[in-house]
Amino acid sequence: MTIDVILGLQWGDEGKGKIVDFLAPQYDIVARFQGGPNAGHTLKFDGKKYVLHTVPSGIFRTELLNLIGNGVVIDPTTLVKELDNLDSAGVEYRSRLLVAKKAHLILPTHRLLDAANEVAKGKEKIGSTLKGIGPTYMDKTGRNGLRVGDTLLPDFMERYNSLKNKHLGLLQALPTIEFDLAAEEQRWFAALDILRSLKLVDGEYFINKMLSEGKRILAEGAQGSMLDIDFGTYPYVTSSNTITSGVCSGLGVAPQTIGQVIGITKAYCTRVGSGPFPTELLDETGDFLRKEGAEFGSTTGRPRRCGWIDLPQLKYTIMLNGVTQLAFTKVDVLNKFAEIKAATHYRYDGQTTDQLPFDLCGVPVEPLYKSFDGWNQSLGLAKDFDDLPKTAQAYLEALETYLDVPITMVSTGPERESLILKEMLMDLPW
Repeated sequence: MTIDVILGLQWGDEGKGKIVDFLAPQYDIVARFQGGPNAGHTLKFDGKKYVLHTVPSGIFRTELLNLIGNGVVIDPTTLVKELDNLDSAGVEYRSRLLVAKKAHLILPTHRLLDAANEVAKGKEKIGSTLKGIGPTYMDKTGRNGLRVGDTLLPDFMERYNSLKNKHLGLLQALPTIEFDLAAEEQRWFAALDILRSLKLVDGEYFINKMLSEGKRILAEGAQGSMLDIDFGTYPYVTSSNTITSGVCSGLGVAPQTIGQVIGITKAYCTRVGSGPFPTELLDETGDFLRKEGAEFGSTTGRPRRCGWIDLPQLKYTIMLNGVTQLAFTKVDVLNKFAEIKAATHYRYDGQTTDQLPFDLCGVPVEPLYKSFDGWNQSLGLAKDFDDLPKTAQAYLEALETYLDVPITMVSTGPERESLILKEMLMDLPW
């Protein structure tokens, strides 16, 4: 068997959680492979809304195992809040939630460092979620980090205090901010006891054993491809590899195990925080998109920047990820637009191209648009692709042709059932 992958193709917030939740019954395991509590995967069903930050989005499907892979960074405090919400919702997870021992831990001082660093940057801040993600990944690559498995060792407290003292030393050179470290540590250690009580596994052995037994596995990414540490809009990126290659390092699997790659994109574009955004609309249209799409961060609550869909950007991330099929989300947000636009090319350095410049942050880019007729009606009654208004079909078919990847899913609302299957590829497991 192979591992199918689901990931975002833009700057995050593409609606991955809903698609994972929908696809999950066709799999035996859902595995998160990178990111941390800076992710916010929203699921809506049975009239209720759930937001997951660390727990894989397959947790609401009672027959599935869910693995938090070694590429994820875990804040025990945030994780326990999620588990409390699952308890309140009556979701049994203890027999189905596994945590890789090699996943790194976010300490309270990581969050303190994150906030202090962001203040120190002033106007140059990158728009961090202040969850301690960046400092944790820095300690991981700097070979100073603490892993889940370390909490089982007899010298864990020595390791903890050593890393904490390192952080306190670094903080001496940064602005002082309000942060009750003693209280945060108390909550963190209480949460750590709960984390230790979960099923801790050698993730790489577990996932490869499941593959050898023929289990169907869906790898779930966080953030979006344009936030990838190597290929995103650096330095306005996250600290992990958000693209398909991150599955291999984030779960401990070989490249040949990758099967279908399902890329998620909104029918328009959004971004949270700082950084380049070629199609951003700083006008009434952008405000209207934000209002219609309820575009406020599920993790931070910050208003998202909004703009038209960017096809050169999507072609770039489709290439990087080896996308085999596309899921378009939030098509219904465009219901009230008489005219819809899509950027098909960029103009910069005296040339017209569909390729991104080396440094999107430093090169002024002018997007060139193609206009489409809107449909000015609800999509709520559409059950299959042919039920969509002709203008909506034309819009999606034009994008499919330009991107040269089949659109197999079209989301027409936030609910689990508001999803049209256009032409599912036959080698998927349903």
